[in-house]
Amino acid sequence: MIIARLALQSLRNRWITVLLTILAISVSVMLLLGVEKVRSGARDSFAGTVSGADVIIGARSGGMQLLLYSVFRIGNATNNVTWRSYEDIVSRKEVAWAIPLSLGDSHRGYRVIGTTTDYFEHLKYRRGQTLKFEAGGPFDDLFDVVLGSEVASRLGYSLGDQITLAHGAGSIGSQHDDLPFRVSGILVRTGTPADKSLHVSLKAIEAIHVDWRSGSRIPGQVTSADRLRQMSLPPSAITAAIIGLKSRLQVISFQRAVNEYRAEPLSAVLPGLALQEMWALVGTAETALLGVSVMVVVTSMLGLSAMILSTLNERRREIAILRSLGARPRTIAALLVGEATLLTLAGIAIGTAALYAVLMVARPLIDRQFGIDIVIQLPSTTDAMLLLAILVGGILAGLLPAYNAYRTSLADGMMVRT
Repeated sequence: MIIARLALQSLRNRWITVLLTILAISVSVMLLLGVEKVRSGARDSFAGTVSGADVIIGARSGGMQLLLYSVFRIGNATNNVTWRSYEDIVSRKEVAWAIPLSLGDSHRGYRVIGTTTDYFEHLKYRRGQTLKFEAGGPFDDLFDVVLGSEVASRLGYSLGDQITLAHGAGSIGSQHDDLPFRVSGILVRTGTPADKSLHVSLKAIEAIHVDWRSGSRIPGQVTSADRLRQMSLPPSAITAAIIGLKSRLQVISFQRAVNEYRAEPLSAVLPGLALQEMWALVGTAETALLGVSVMVVVTSMLGLSAMILSTLNERRREIAILRSLGARPRTIAALLVGEATLLTLAGIAIGTAALYAVLMVARPLIDRQFGIDIVIQLPSTTDAMLLLAILVGGILAGLLPAYNAYRTSLADGMMVRT
């Protein structure tokens, strides 16, 4: 306690330098913990995009490629899955629910998804939340479309507006302008790719391509919207399907059955394993970012050590008086280590508090702009280990000036230098 009081009194006498040192440590703590929070938040948000899904099936391809184009709308499928094969697979007794997905069209740069109303019922995200409607409801008419929140806000659409779709995922034109769609619903923001998608029925996908063959419109053939509404228009193929099983114990056997399906070459991937594969690829960038943060912390620790060292010459008489009053050299060394420890603890406390304050303000903005949901909760085990490492670093930073002071003799302290 005596050493702590002496350390506090000494630090109070140098309050400007002390405040700057604490500020440097606080910023480094904010950066290190902030990087960890964003990293874990990004992983959880990506994993939560398909919360509750057990298997994703598609044409034979790599697992990560299938995950990217079916869930994150990145890239294109190598082939389609015939509707007959899809019906055969989802009729298996292990399947609890299934969401077919048909990709390939777009609207002003946003992907159009052909699906069923099961999409709005069974697709879950972020710890089991279901899709909700901000306005309107699911598609009912053949030419109804449900918009993601970003599509509606960025393009200024509201219920009842009419829009036209473009043929091809990368096209901006309005090749299907003879068949306009009516906005029947707008989804609540989720921070997932659903926000950037337009959703129509599988029958609608077939309808807008009745007059098309091999990616081109058939010359002179125009089928009216009323005529299309009277046609059955069964789907011929889909791009992929998200499937939930009755029991997760059946996942491996179901995946094997799909991968060995003889009617056509298919792939079944487990979303969790595919995400791990994707994170393994971007792990280098994570490590580099974490390394930069660690170097910032190391720099602040070196600054702490340099600050204490730079004041030793000014404190020679103070140290000499303490020695003359009976303080042992190890007491002086403990005093300097104590100062470093107090500064580090103050920096950790202020940096952690400041980070949580910033997150509380910036969390909605980060979610809205980047789709990353950073959960504000008590520091995790990883956070605690990082803070403990910083504290140990602060103690180590005080050892060098402590050793230097330990070697300072009483005679040297009393001697007036000219």
